[in-house]
Amino acid sequence: MITDLGNQQSLMRGQLSLLSFVRMTLDPLLTVLLLVVITLFHGGEFDGPELVLALIAFSLTFPGNLPLTPNAKGLVREILLSWGLIVLILLFFGYATKYLSAYDPRILQTWVIAVPIAQYAAHRIVPYFIQRVLQAEGFRRAVIVGVTEPGRKLAAEFASRELLGVKVIGFFDDRVGHRLGDIPDAGIKGGLADLAAYVKSNRVDAIYIALPMASQPRILKLLDELRDTTASIYFVPDIFLYDLIQARMDDVSGIPVVAVCESPFYGVNGLVKRLEDIVLSVVILLLISPLLIAIAIGVKLSSTGPVIFRQRRYGLDGEEIVVYKFRSMRVMEDDGYVPQARKEDPRVTPLGAFLRRTSLDELPQFLNVLQGRMSIVGPRPHAVAHNETYRKLIKGYMVRHKVKPGITGLAQVSGARGETDTLEKMEARIEFDLAYLRNWSLRLDLEIIARTALVVVRGDKNAY
Repeated sequence: MITDLGNQQSLMRGQLSLLSFVRMTLDPLLTVLLLVVITLFHGGEFDGPELVLALIAFSLTFPGNLPLTPNAKGLVREILLSWGLIVLILLFFGYATKYLSAYDPRILQTWVIAVPIAQYAAHRIVPYFIQRVLQAEGFRRAVIVGVTEPGRKLAAEFASRELLGVKVIGFFDDRVGHRLGDIPDAGIKGGLADLAAYVKSNRVDAIYIALPMASQPRILKLLDELRDTTASIYFVPDIFLYDLIQARMDDVSGIPVVAVCESPFYGVNGLVKRLEDIVLSVVILLLISPLLIAIAIGVKLSSTGPVIFRQRRYGLDGEEIVVYKFRSMRVMEDDGYVPQARKEDPRVTPLGAFLRRTSLDELPQFLNVLQGRMSIVGPRPHAVAHNETYRKLIKGYMVRHKVKPGITGLAQVSGARGETDTLEKMEARIEFDLAYLRNWSLRLDLEIIARTALVVVRGDKNAY
């Protein structure tokens, strides 16, 4: 199970908020600041074209996701891959829109070289300064209530990441002996009844309550006893043991609520995603229109039947949609039982095998994207018959339908494509889909699109 400790940390304040802010804004602000400085250094004016470039670069790099405590080799690799992809995207759209000529080549060349160097330096230096600030302020002394899985994971996170600035000095739990399992390194300081007195007589800055939600009466009693202390109190509910999707704190007229499972395309993100789909679909369809015509002719001449295969799939919120593909088989199956394509499947035509291996059979789905039925990047839609089977076998299977299905997705570029002849293979694919929902960003979408292009060029041995 992948437990998102970031969701727990987002409930905290102080140093944790500072670290989150620095991590999210360091690379975007650095990228924009360098563009400003380099433009002025070369005698240029930071006006229309440069401002547009700055906004696009900020959008592609925000939020920053590079770790603040990486190893040097891994940091270099991550920076070069991430920045290289962004540069390729900027060059592609600059060339396609003929906007590239609006910029001074000297400024662009210097900026492209300076950004990864500055990012590497910043990620090596900034943690040092944060560490010095934490040392000057002193580590926050914390206790954790509940020797539970969330409590143990939280303590391990604090121990492994000194930049969080928290030192766990003990646990409190009413259970004894074998019911506790392995005793945490910080040790058991007492039961819940001993907590208030311990906090008053020792310097405790923070209390993390990691009890099960079923312990509400004990938690309320504990909070009442802690009113007479100055320690900050945080609740780490056990709902974080579950595979949360876009979890966040919110409120309804002042009533706090926790979003346990939410679409990442809520509000502004939804507008960004739709704009991305429309712009990229129009550009791509214009570029590939000769290829579409050639494939359509090839399909028509290679076997009897229509050029376009229409199949029922599940779309957003589990609603049925019709998606388009170039026909790659001699049959048109779309009933209650649809066998998945397998190696050397006799139903697949010779041209169809090539189209499926290179994913070219999916190209008509850009029309689905313009219709609003699909997105360019998202969980791949499965046949309705397959959905009805796997929703009963895989926990969380239908969560992937909280977003529009995609032409390509994280699973497809990560090797989880092709025939799912075992339940384990489908579970692996669903895990990638859920990871995409948890970690969505515009940059992740563009990275998946770029990796998909490589798959098309190389071909995919898993596609039958």
